[in-house]
Amino acid sequence: MELAEAVARGVVVLDGGMSTALEIAGHDLSDELWSARLLLTDPDAVRAAHLAYYQAGAQVAITASYQASFSGFARRGIGEDETARLLRSSVALARSAASDVDGQRWVAASVGPYGAVLADGSEYRGRYGLSRRELVAFHRPRVETLWSAAPDVLAVETIPDADEAEAVLDVVRGSGVPMWLSYSVRGDRTCAGQPLEDVFAVVSDVDEVIAVGVNCCAPEDVAEAVAVARRVTGLPVVAYPNSGETWDARGRSWTGDGTGFAASAGRWAEGAGLVGGCCRTGPGMIAELVRELES
Repeated sequence: MELAEAVARGVVVLDGGMSTALEIAGHDLSDELWSARLLLTDPDAVRAAHLAYYQAGAQVAITASYQASFSGFARRGIGEDETARLLRSSVALARSAASDVDGQRWVAASVGPYGAVLADGSEYRGRYGLSRRELVAFHRPRVETLWSAAPDVLAVETIPDADEAEAVLDVVRGSGVPMWLSYSVRGDRTCAGQPLEDVFAVVSDVDEVIAVGVNCCAPEDVAEAVAVARRVTGLPVVAYPNSGETWDARGRSWTGDGTGFAASAGRWAEGAGLVGGCCRTGPGMIAELVRELES
């Protein structure tokens, strides 16, 4: 069954944060490449993280390619051929993990924003000072390489503004490659300050988009975004926010807790077709989410 067909039939559960699962397993991610570094140094750890989410009940695994790019790996002295191999391996690792569990599972190839490659928090601001053509040039080789590895869908995620969204849509439009588009938001606007009504509308002429929504945001921002996305596009909605904890940049630690995450997600599922978690949501939280949806 195609993922789009499954979403049309009911709610499909996504996994949680790749970095969270890796950190729970004891891996140090204090590196510009973040979780993508383990594609190079410890691919078995990436596979194990995917398997943990599948075993928790996730039906879709999002690959560890969020921060993987040709330019990012080039700064480590890694050539284009090896980078392409690492990108394709991110899909293969998720597919391999799916073979260890029963039931149908899907693989979403993560296409993170340009700002993630800078490793300076730019993905939460957007407006990088690049032209649309420059953003297309950045995204095209990664999108094409990831798709060559045969994922079920591209997860174009944590996009901070419509400018970058339109650049990725330029790459995908007319290709027949299914994708979802999810923005990072604060309140009723993108991280770049654009109204959600406007940014969701950019998918209107792109048949490849199977869902649109938000991720890597506060849980309390999800319900309105889901409603706006459905109203503007008529498409299924994808929603996978953070746990509800807050990052303290000065103390370099997380504060609060995510105890209400699963219950909140149960409410989002009333309007969303794809539901999961992002930062600070590990396999345990996804298992709670599954139980909430089943009840």
